[in-house]
Amino acid sequence: MTISSPSPVTTPPAARRQLIRRHSATVRITHWLNVACLSFLLMSGLQIFNAHPRLYWGQYGADADPAFIAIGATPSGDTLQGFLQIGPVSVRTTGFLGVSEEGDGATSRAFPAWMTIPSYHDLGAGRHWHLFFAWLLVFNGLIYLTHGLWSGHFRRDFLPSVGQLTARHLWHEVLDHARLRFARGEAARRYNVLQKLSYLVVVFGLLPLMVLTGLTMSPGLDATFHFLPDLFGGRPSARTLHFISAFLLVLFVVVHVVMVIVSGLWNNLRSMLSGRYVINDEGVSP
Repeated sequence: MTISSPSPVTTPPAARRQLIRRHSATVRITHWLNVACLSFLLMSGLQIFNAHPRLYWGQYGADADPAFIAIGATPSGDTLQGFLQIGPVSVRTTGFLGVSEEGDGATSRAFPAWMTIPSYHDLGAGRHWHLFFAWLLVFNGLIYLTHGLWSGHFRRDFLPSVGQLTARHLWHEVLDHARLRFARGEAARRYNVLQKLSYLVVVFGLLPLMVLTGLTMSPGLDATFHFLPDLFGGRPSARTLHFISAFLLVLFVVVHVVMVIVSGLWNNLRSMLSGRYVINDEGVSP
């Protein structure tokens, strides 16, 4: 009778950790300045919007004109009923938009006090905050663009290859993101195609649109650059596009933050604080 010896148990080799350089100092500094600028721009922008919470399309826009987007409140018995109107559709929004609880009770206010700078009604102060951080964002963006072009950052990290733009590859990336499957091994060194396309749209689309529409709302600049209002079909249209582009940027930031958290919060934060990012052979980001 022969007794066979048990087969040796093999264990997979431990993943080899690599600490790579992912972001330059210029990218990191301009990134955090953008975070600060966009935060203050959003809150001061909502203060400005509260002064006239209606958006129009075309050359003219005033209280008597039909609004494309409106946030406000209407009396409902002894209380106020908040609403959000987009085109012909109106949605009740009491508790967040349209009605704000303040010291003397409920008042009509598009966005609540905790979302605006300053928290109280002050259009002049809101404009001062907004213009300061708008110009800071522009100068910071010019530094980032100059660095990106000079260092090859845009060409190397943002431009997708032909193979990445195929319908099959794009669909595969969408499915991986939906299943929270992230890049492994060497692939973790580079942005995936969805990241590249998103950053291209933001850097070369939404941010320039927001700046140009913001400039168009300045009467002084319109007097010097007569083409600006016509570029967007009128100042009311520019204001609407400014608001929509800001909303899309907020949506991008929300998705970006969620992806940072689910793909490895500390590892992603470390890469944007120190520039270093950890990958291993199995591609698991610590």
